[in-house]
Amino acid sequence: MIDFRYHLVSIVAVFLALAIGIVLGSTELRGNTLELLQSSSNSLKNQLNAVSAERDGYQAQADAADKYLQAAEPRLLAGLLAGDRIVIVTEPGAPGSIVDGVKRAAEAAGATVTGQVTLQPKFNDLSGATQSSLSSINSSIASADATVLAEADDPRTGYQQQAAQLIARAILDKTAGDLGLTTASAQMLLSAYAQGGYLTVSGTPTDRATLAVIVTPQTAPSDGPNDPANRVLLAVAQEFADASAATLVAGGTTGSAQAGSAMSVLRSSSVSGQVSSVDNADSTLGQISVAEALAAQAAGRKPNSYGIFGASAVSPLPLPSPAATATATPRSKAIVKGVKKT
Repeated sequence: MIDFRYHLVSIVAVFLALAIGIVLGSTELRGNTLELLQSSSNSLKNQLNAVSAERDGYQAQADAADKYLQAAEPRLLAGLLAGDRIVIVTEPGAPGSIVDGVKRAAEAAGATVTGQVTLQPKFNDLSGATQSSLSSINSSIASADATVLAEADDPRTGYQQQAAQLIARAILDKTAGDLGLTTASAQMLLSAYAQGGYLTVSGTPTDRATLAVIVTPQTAPSDGPNDPANRVLLAVAQEFADASAATLVAGGTTGSAQAGSAMSVLRSSSVSGQVSSVDNADSTLGQISVAEALAAQAAGRKPNSYGIFGASAVSPLPLPSPAATATATPRSKAIVKGVKKT
């Protein structure tokens, strides 16, 4: 990674080179002045070369560490999530590389990824027309299934929160084997939102999972905490946490490091107490942490934040053992929330 010092030295060198060019074009300066400028230029070039070499060294170390973790990943995660099912939900703009990495880590841990639900940009649209359409779909599904819709924690994203509540019923169980929607009913539910342009589905997410991973966008929204995408993420994460044994939000280093990113907004909200988060899931280390964090939470630990950008820890320590995860006391079934409909 190129740091600030590298940029600073580069910029100074460029301006000094321009200054020397101007000086060389002047006939009024004496030789010792030219020699001084040339000496300064050479010094800056040497500093630039040193910083470049240092950067390359750090990058080589990082690459070596990542290769080692890739080789060690199967052994580190062996049996950690044996028999568990995980569903992946992606926000608009979520990197496919993170999704692929999370899948590999899940499989290395012995889990089955049931499928993927890809939320579309329309799901984050708070305009009147979209809200009206989403409200109609929510009400139709809730009436057919006799579901009491959740009261909005944020009126601006109330219909998205209710949609997330219903989608969670189709793809998640609090404990394995819960009696919920039939497969046919779950497929019809997802199809209604797909036909409305709110999501797409791959795999078989209706083979309900107990664990969920939500993958955030690669870049930070322009409006930070007030951006619709960030506000909708909080609503979705909250509903998935209520419907699952464990929900985790995963982001990449580029997006998570930015001010106003989904990761920073999540961690500064009350929802952070309900879901775990990993901010470097675009690396092998982060992907291993995703599996470990899910296992830790499923084993009874509280949700926590992991990674390198203001996280509580790099990864869960001490690591949960496969035996502890497998014998964890099942959580009680979710209680349907009674609320007022708006």
